[in-house]
Amino acid sequence: MNKQAHQKLWLIFSQTVTICLALIFVLRLFFPNLIEGVLPKKTSPLVVKYAEPSLGINIAGSYSQAVKKAMPTVVNIFTSKNVTNSPHQKYLDDPTFRQFFGDQLDDQDRPSQPENSLGSGVIVSAQGLILTNNHVIAGADEIEIALSDGRKMSAKVVGTDPETDLALIKIEADNLPAIAFASSDKLNVGDVVLAIGNPFGVGQTVTQGIISALGRNHLGINTFENFIQTDASINPGNSGGALIDTEGNLVGINSAIYSRSGGSMGIGFAIPATLAHQVMDQIVTQGNVTRGWIGIEAQDITPGLAESFKLKLAQGALIAGIQRGGPADRAGLRAGDILLAIENKPISDTGSMLNLIAALTPNQKATIKIARAEQTLDVVVLIGKRPQPIALR
Repeated sequence: MNKQAHQKLWLIFSQTVTICLALIFVLRLFFPNLIEGVLPKKTSPLVVKYAEPSLGINIAGSYSQAVKKAMPTVVNIFTSKNVTNSPHQKYLDDPTFRQFFGDQLDDQDRPSQPENSLGSGVIVSAQGLILTNNHVIAGADEIEIALSDGRKMSAKVVGTDPETDLALIKIEADNLPAIAFASSDKLNVGDVVLAIGNPFGVGQTVTQGIISALGRNHLGINTFENFIQTDASINPGNSGGALIDTEGNLVGINSAIYSRSGGSMGIGFAIPATLAHQVMDQIVTQGNVTRGWIGIEAQDITPGLAESFKLKLAQGALIAGIQRGGPADRAGLRAGDILLAIENKPISDTGSMLNLIAALTPNQKATIKIARAEQTLDVVVLIGKRPQPIALR
Protein backbone atom coordinates (compact mmCIF):
# COMPACT_ATOMS: atom_id res chain seq x y z
CA MET A 1 0.00 0.00 0.00
CA ASN A 2 1.40 3.33 -1.06
CA LYS A 3 1.66 6.36 1.09
CA GLN A 4 -1.33 8.11 -0.47
CA ALA A 5 -3.68 5.18 0.23
CA HIS A 6 -2.43 5.00 3.82
CA GLN A 7 -3.25 8.64 4.47
CA LYS A 8 -6.70 8.19 2.93
CA LEU A 9 -7.54 5.33 5.35
CA TRP A 10 -6.30 7.33 8.35
CA LEU A 11 -8.48 10.28 7.26
CA ILE A 12 -11.55 8.06 7.00
CA PHE A 13 -10.86 6.57 10.47
CA SER A 14 -10.42 9.93 12.15
CA GLN A 15 -13.53 11.33 10.52
CA THR A 16 -15.56 8.31 11.63
CA VAL A 17 -14.35 8.66 15.25
CA THR A 18 -15.11 12.38 15.26
CA ILE A 19 -18.64 11.80 13.92
CA CYS A 20 -19.29 9.05 16.52
CA LEU A 21 -18.11 11.23 19.37
CA ALA A 22 -20.24 14.10 18.14
CA LEU A 23 -23.25 11.79 17.83
CA ILE A 24 -22.75 10.48 21.38
CA PHE A 25 -22.46 14.04 22.71
CA VAL A 26 -25.71 15.07 21.00
CA LEU A 27 -27.56 11.98 22.19
CA ARG A 28 -26.26 12.38 25.78
CA LEU A 29 -27.24 16.04 25.74
CA PHE A 30 -30.77 15.69 24.38
CA PHE A 31 -31.62 12.03 25.07
CA PRO A 32 -29.67 10.95 28.22
CA ASN A 33 -31.90 7.94 28.88
CA LEU A 34 -31.08 6.41 25.45
CA ILE A 35 -27.55 5.57 26.37
CA GLU A 36 -28.22 4.62 30.05
CA GLY A 37 -26.15 1.55 30.66
CA VAL A 38 -24.15 1.98 27.43
CA LEU A 39 -21.44 4.12 28.98
CA PRO A 40 -19.79 3.07 32.24
CA LYS A 41 -21.19 4.85 35.29
CA LYS A 42 -18.94 7.22 37.21
CA THR A 43 -18.40 6.12 40.82
CA SER A 44 -19.68 8.69 43.34
CA PRO A 45 -17.50 9.62 46.34
CA LEU A 46 -18.54 8.20 49.74
CA VAL A 47 -20.98 10.55 51.52
CA VAL A 48 -20.82 10.50 55.36
CA LYS A 49 -23.63 12.02 57.43
CA TYR A 50 -22.45 13.62 60.63
CA ALA A 51 -24.72 13.97 63.66
CA GLU A 52 -25.75 17.46 64.63
CA PRO A 53 -24.60 18.81 68.02
CA SER A 54 -27.02 17.74 70.76
CA LEU A 55 -27.64 21.34 71.91
CA GLY A 56 -28.36 20.09 75.44
CA ILE A 57 -30.70 17.29 74.37
CA ASN A 58 -29.99 13.83 75.81
CA ILE A 59 -28.63 11.26 73.39
CA ALA A 60 -30.65 8.05 73.59
CA GLY A 61 -29.29 5.90 76.41
CA SER A 62 -27.23 8.72 77.95
CA TYR A 63 -27.82 10.23 81.38
CA SER A 64 -25.32 13.05 80.96
CA GLN A 65 -27.87 15.82 81.48
CA ALA A 66 -29.11 14.28 84.73
CA VAL A 67 -25.52 13.97 85.93
CA LYS A 68 -24.68 17.57 84.94
CA LYS A 69 -27.70 18.72 86.91
CA ALA A 70 -27.03 16.73 90.08
CA MET A 71 -23.25 16.36 90.30
CA PRO A 72 -22.52 19.98 91.41
CA THR A 73 -24.83 19.42 94.41
CA VAL A 74 -22.87 16.43 95.73
CA VAL A 75 -19.96 17.22 98.06
CA ASN A 76 -17.14 15.27 99.66
CA ILE A 77 -17.01 15.21 103.45
CA PHE A 78 -13.76 14.87 105.39
CA THR A 79 -13.95 14.40 109.14
CA SER A 80 -11.30 14.16 111.79
CA LYS A 81 -11.45 12.79 115.29
CA ASN A 82 -8.71 13.08 117.87
CA VAL A 83 -8.09 9.76 119.58
CA THR A 84 -5.66 8.48 122.15
CA ASN A 85 -4.54 5.09 123.30
CA SER A 86 -3.66 6.35 126.76
CA PRO A 87 -5.74 5.22 129.76
CA HIS A 88 -4.48 8.38 131.51
CA GLN A 89 -5.97 10.89 129.06
CA LYS A 90 -8.05 12.60 131.74
CA TYR A 91 -4.81 13.36 133.61
CA LEU A 92 -3.06 14.51 130.43
CA ASP A 93 -5.80 17.07 129.93
CA ASP A 94 -5.33 18.45 133.47
CA PRO A 95 -3.19 21.67 133.34
CA THR A 96 -1.71 21.08 136.80
CA PHE A 97 -0.69 17.54 135.95
CA ARG A 98 0.92 18.66 132.67
CA GLN A 99 2.74 21.51 134.45
CA PHE A 100 4.69 19.04 136.57
CA PHE A 101 4.88 15.99 134.34
CA GLY A 102 4.35 17.28 130.81
CA ASP A 103 7.99 16.97 129.76
CA GLN A 104 8.23 13.45 131.18
CA LEU A 105 5.31 11.94 129.34
CA ASP A 106 6.04 8.79 127.36
CA ASP A 107 5.13 8.80 123.67
CA GLN A 108 2.51 6.12 124.33
CA ASP A 109 0.73 8.52 126.69
CA ARG A 110 0.57 11.35 124.18
CA PRO A 111 -2.57 11.82 122.04
CA SER A 112 -2.31 10.05 118.70
CA GLN A 113 -2.73 11.71 115.32
CA PRO A 114 -6.31 12.57 114.25
CA GLU A 115 -8.29 9.88 112.48
CA ASN A 116 -9.63 10.93 109.08
CA SER A 117 -12.68 9.55 107.35
CA LEU A 118 -14.36 10.23 104.05
CA GLY A 119 -17.99 10.36 102.98
CA SER A 120 -20.37 12.30 100.78
CA GLY A 121 -23.25 14.72 101.19
CA VAL A 122 -25.92 16.50 99.16
CA ILE A 123 -26.54 20.26 99.10
CA VAL A 124 -30.25 20.74 99.81
CA SER A 125 -30.42 24.53 100.01
CA ALA A 126 -28.60 27.41 98.34
CA GLN A 127 -27.72 28.73 101.81
CA GLY A 128 -25.37 25.84 102.54
CA LEU A 129 -27.46 23.10 104.18
CA ILE A 130 -26.08 19.64 103.41
CA LEU A 131 -27.79 16.31 104.03
CA THR A 132 -25.65 13.28 104.79
CA ASN A 133 -25.55 10.10 106.88
CA ASN A 134 -25.23 10.42 110.63
CA HIS A 135 -22.53 7.76 110.68
CA VAL A 136 -20.39 9.90 108.36
CA ILE A 137 -20.08 12.74 110.89
CA ALA A 138 -20.83 10.98 114.20
CA GLY A 139 -18.20 11.78 116.83
CA ALA A 140 -16.22 14.04 114.49
CA ASP A 141 -14.26 16.91 116.03
CA GLU A 142 -13.87 18.69 112.70
CA ILE A 143 -15.86 18.49 109.47
CA GLU A 144 -14.53 19.80 106.16
CA ILE A 145 -16.53 20.02 102.95
CA ALA A 146 -15.05 19.90 99.44
CA LEU A 147 -17.37 21.38 96.81
CA SER A 148 -17.42 20.24 93.20
CA ASP A 149 -15.77 23.53 92.13
CA GLY A 150 -12.73 22.78 94.31
CA ARG A 151 -13.54 25.04 97.26
CA LYS A 152 -13.08 23.66 100.76
CA MET A 153 -14.69 24.99 103.92
CA SER A 154 -15.56 23.96 107.46
CA ALA A 155 -19.04 22.75 108.37
CA LYS A 156 -20.99 22.59 111.60
CA VAL A 157 -23.70 20.16 112.65
CA VAL A 158 -27.25 21.54 112.58
CA GLY A 159 -28.93 18.37 113.84
CA THR A 160 -28.83 14.59 113.66
CA ASP A 161 -31.26 11.68 113.67
CA PRO A 162 -29.39 8.47 114.52
CA GLU A 163 -32.56 6.37 114.25
CA THR A 164 -32.71 6.98 110.48
CA ASP A 165 -28.94 7.57 110.14
CA LEU A 166 -29.44 11.10 108.78
CA ALA A 167 -27.65 14.32 109.66
CA LEU A 168 -27.91 17.94 108.54
CA ILE A 169 -24.78 20.07 108.45
CA LYS A 170 -24.13 23.63 107.23
CA ILE A 171 -21.38 25.62 105.56
CA GLU A 172 -21.19 29.42 105.40
CA ALA A 173 -21.85 29.99 101.71
CA ASP A 174 -24.59 31.39 99.49
CA ASN A 175 -25.91 30.80 95.98
CA LEU A 176 -24.93 27.14 96.02
CA PRO A 177 -26.46 24.63 93.59
CA ALA A 178 -29.18 22.71 95.46
CA ILE A 179 -30.64 19.39 94.41
CA ALA A 180 -34.33 18.98 93.61
CA PHE A 181 -36.26 16.36 95.60
CA ALA A 182 -38.35 13.76 93.81
CA SER A 183 -41.18 11.86 95.48
CA SER A 184 -39.70 8.49 96.39
CA ASP A 185 -43.27 7.24 96.94
CA LYS A 186 -43.70 7.15 93.15
CA LEU A 187 -40.71 4.91 92.50
CA ASN A 188 -41.12 1.47 90.96
CA VAL A 189 -38.93 -1.59 90.92
CA GLY A 190 -37.00 -1.51 87.65
CA ASP A 191 -36.62 2.29 87.47
CA VAL A 192 -33.16 3.44 86.42
CA VAL A 193 -31.19 5.27 89.12
CA LEU A 194 -27.70 6.80 89.38
CA ALA A 195 -25.50 6.92 92.48
CA ILE A 196 -23.12 9.85 92.95
CA GLY A 197 -20.39 9.93 95.58
CA ASN A 198 -16.67 9.60 96.27
CA PRO A 199 -15.94 5.86 96.58
CA PHE A 200 -12.64 5.00 98.28
CA GLY A 201 -11.62 8.66 97.95
CA VAL A 202 -10.79 8.34 94.24
CA GLY A 203 -12.92 11.37 93.32
CA GLN A 204 -16.51 12.11 92.39
CA THR A 205 -17.98 9.12 90.59
CA VAL A 206 -21.29 8.16 88.99
CA THR A 207 -22.62 4.61 88.79
CA GLN A 208 -25.81 3.37 87.16
CA GLY A 209 -28.31 0.66 88.03
CA ILE A 210 -31.97 0.02 88.72
CA ILE A 211 -34.20 -0.09 91.77
CA SER A 212 -34.05 -3.71 92.87
CA ALA A 213 -36.62 -3.52 95.67
CA LEU A 214 -38.57 -1.06 97.80
CA GLY A 215 -39.45 -0.97 101.49
CA ARG A 216 -36.55 -3.10 102.67
CA ASN A 217 -36.47 -3.46 106.47
CA HIS A 218 -35.37 -5.92 109.18
CA LEU A 219 -31.79 -5.32 108.08
CA GLY A 220 -30.56 -4.28 111.51
CA ILE A 221 -29.03 -1.07 110.16
CA ASN A 222 -31.35 1.59 111.59
CA THR A 223 -34.25 1.72 114.03
CA PHE A 224 -36.55 2.96 111.26
CA GLU A 225 -35.92 1.18 107.98
CA ASN A 226 -37.70 1.68 104.69
CA PHE A 227 -34.77 1.31 102.32
CA ILE A 228 -34.57 1.54 98.55
CA GLN A 229 -32.45 -1.38 97.34
CA THR A 230 -30.38 -0.79 94.22
CA ASP A 231 -27.67 -2.54 92.22
CA ALA A 232 -25.98 0.76 91.34
CA SER A 233 -22.45 0.39 92.72
CA ILE A 234 -22.18 1.91 96.21
CA ASN A 235 -18.80 1.64 97.92
CA PRO A 236 -17.12 3.05 101.05
CA GLY A 237 -17.07 6.83 100.61
CA ASN A 238 -20.45 6.87 98.85
CA SER A 239 -22.29 7.08 102.18
CA GLY A 240 -24.39 10.23 102.32
CA GLY A 241 -24.23 10.73 98.55
CA ALA A 242 -27.13 11.13 96.16
CA LEU A 243 -29.26 8.48 94.50
CA ILE A 244 -30.95 10.27 91.59
CA ASP A 245 -33.45 9.48 88.87
CA THR A 246 -32.84 9.97 85.15
CA GLU A 247 -34.01 13.59 85.45
CA GLY A 248 -31.32 14.41 88.00
CA ASN A 249 -33.69 14.63 90.99
CA LEU A 250 -32.94 13.17 94.42
CA VAL A 251 -34.74 9.91 95.21
CA GLY A 252 -32.54 8.68 98.07
CA ILE A 253 -29.49 9.13 100.29
CA ASN A 254 -27.00 6.29 99.80
CA SER A 255 -26.49 4.70 103.18
CA ALA A 256 -25.25 1.12 103.31
CA ILE A 257 -24.24 -1.94 101.32
CA TYR A 258 -24.40 -5.67 101.80
CA SER A 259 -20.89 -6.96 101.24
CA ARG A 260 -18.59 -9.78 102.27
CA SER A 261 -15.51 -8.12 100.78
CA GLY A 262 -15.98 -4.45 101.70
CA GLY A 263 -16.79 -3.54 98.10
CA SER A 264 -20.00 -3.44 96.09
CA MET A 265 -21.75 -6.75 95.48
CA GLY A 266 -24.77 -5.22 93.75
CA ILE A 267 -26.84 -4.83 96.92
CA GLY A 268 -26.94 -1.24 98.14
CA PHE A 269 -29.45 0.59 100.30
CA ALA A 270 -30.60 4.20 100.21
CA ILE A 271 -32.86 6.18 102.55
CA PRO A 272 -35.91 7.40 100.58
CA ALA A 273 -35.87 11.11 99.72
CA THR A 274 -39.38 11.58 101.14
CA LEU A 275 -38.23 10.35 104.58
CA ALA A 276 -35.03 12.40 104.34
CA HIS A 277 -37.06 15.53 103.56
CA GLN A 278 -39.32 14.97 106.57
CA VAL A 279 -36.34 14.55 108.89
CA MET A 280 -34.61 17.60 107.43
CA ASP A 281 -37.71 19.78 107.86
CA GLN A 282 -38.06 18.82 111.53
CA ILE A 283 -34.39 19.48 112.25
CA VAL A 284 -34.61 22.91 110.61
CA THR A 285 -37.88 23.96 112.26
CA GLN A 286 -37.50 22.50 115.77
CA GLY A 287 -33.89 21.39 116.12
CA ASN A 288 -34.64 17.68 116.45
CA VAL A 289 -36.95 14.96 115.16
CA THR A 290 -40.20 14.24 117.00
CA ARG A 291 -41.90 10.89 116.54
CA GLY A 292 -44.99 9.20 117.86
CA TRP A 293 -44.68 6.50 120.53
CA ILE A 294 -47.07 4.21 122.39
CA GLY A 295 -44.70 2.24 124.63
CA ILE A 296 -44.86 -1.35 123.44
CA GLU A 297 -42.53 -4.18 122.46
CA ALA A 298 -43.70 -6.22 119.49
CA GLN A 299 -42.73 -9.16 117.34
CA ASP A 300 -43.65 -10.30 113.84
CA ILE A 301 -46.51 -12.69 113.22
CA THR A 302 -45.10 -15.98 111.96
CA PRO A 303 -47.22 -18.60 110.17
CA GLY A 304 -47.20 -20.62 113.40
CA LEU A 305 -48.46 -17.67 115.46
CA ALA A 306 -51.06 -16.88 112.82
CA GLU A 307 -52.37 -20.43 113.07
CA SER A 308 -52.46 -20.41 116.87
CA PHE A 309 -54.29 -17.06 116.92
CA LYS A 310 -56.58 -18.27 114.11
CA LEU A 311 -55.59 -15.43 111.76
CA LYS A 312 -56.24 -15.70 108.04
CA LEU A 313 -52.89 -14.12 107.13
CA ALA A 314 -49.48 -14.00 108.83
CA GLN A 315 -49.60 -10.22 109.07
CA GLY A 316 -49.57 -7.74 111.90
CA ALA A 317 -47.51 -7.27 115.04
CA LEU A 318 -47.91 -9.19 118.29
CA ILE A 319 -47.59 -7.11 121.46
CA ALA A 320 -44.98 -8.90 123.54
CA GLY A 321 -44.68 -6.29 126.29
CA ILE A 322 -46.15 -2.96 127.40
CA GLN A 323 -44.44 -0.16 129.28
CA ARG A 324 -46.34 0.46 132.49
CA GLY A 325 -48.00 3.87 132.48
CA GLY A 326 -47.27 4.41 128.78
CA PRO A 327 -49.82 5.42 126.12
CA ALA A 328 -50.68 1.81 125.19
CA ASP A 329 -51.08 0.82 128.86
CA ARG A 330 -53.39 3.78 129.54
CA ALA A 331 -55.47 2.93 126.46
CA GLY A 332 -56.06 -0.63 127.68
CA LEU A 333 -53.85 -2.55 125.26
CA ARG A 334 -52.49 -5.85 126.59
CA ALA A 335 -49.65 -8.24 125.91
CA GLY A 336 -50.96 -10.79 123.43
CA ASP A 337 -52.99 -8.27 121.44
CA ILE A 338 -52.24 -8.22 117.71
CA LEU A 339 -51.96 -4.85 115.99
CA LEU A 340 -53.64 -5.02 112.59
CA ALA A 341 -53.89 -1.38 111.48
CA ILE A 342 -53.14 2.16 112.60
CA GLU A 343 -55.41 4.94 111.33
CA ASN A 344 -56.76 2.48 108.73
CA LYS A 345 -53.27 1.75 107.41
CA PRO A 346 -52.55 -2.01 107.53
CA ILE A 347 -49.61 -3.33 109.53
CA SER A 348 -47.64 -6.01 107.72
CA ASP A 349 -44.89 -6.51 110.33
CA THR A 350 -43.09 -4.76 113.18
CA GLY A 351 -41.10 -2.63 110.75
CA SER A 352 -44.19 -1.09 109.19
CA MET A 353 -45.72 -0.75 112.68
CA LEU A 354 -42.75 1.31 113.89
CA ASN A 355 -42.90 3.56 110.83
CA LEU A 356 -46.66 4.11 111.14
CA ILE A 357 -46.49 4.93 114.85
CA ALA A 358 -43.48 7.21 114.36
CA ALA A 359 -45.38 9.20 111.75
CA LEU A 360 -48.16 10.03 114.25
CA THR A 361 -48.24 13.41 116.00
CA PRO A 362 -47.61 13.32 119.76
CA ASN A 363 -50.49 14.45 122.01
CA GLN A 364 -53.06 13.55 119.36
CA LYS A 365 -55.40 10.55 119.39
CA ALA A 366 -55.14 7.69 116.92
CA THR A 367 -57.30 4.64 116.31
CA ILE A 368 -55.54 1.28 116.39
CA LYS A 369 -57.26 -1.89 115.16
CA ILE A 370 -56.35 -5.00 117.13
CA ALA A 371 -57.25 -8.67 117.27
CA ARG A 372 -58.02 -10.05 120.76
CA ALA A 373 -59.60 -13.37 121.62
CA GLU A 374 -60.63 -13.93 118.00
CA GLN A 375 -62.40 -10.56 117.92
CA THR A 376 -61.49 -7.34 116.14
CA LEU A 377 -61.52 -4.17 118.24
CA ASP A 378 -60.76 -0.47 117.70
CA VAL A 379 -58.76 1.15 120.48
CA VAL A 380 -58.16 4.91 120.73
CA VAL A 381 -54.66 5.79 121.97
CA LEU A 382 -53.31 9.20 122.97
CA ILE A 383 -49.97 9.20 121.17
CA GLY A 384 -46.87 10.03 123.22
CA LYS A 385 -43.51 11.45 122.21
CA ARG A 386 -40.79 8.92 121.42
CA PRO A 387 -37.84 9.33 123.80
CA GLN A 388 -34.63 10.55 122.18
CA PRO A 389 -31.98 7.84 121.81
CA ILE A 390 -28.84 8.20 123.90
CA ALA A 391 -26.08 9.63 121.74
CA LEU A 392 -22.85 7.61 121.87
CA ARG A 393 -19.46 9.17 121.22
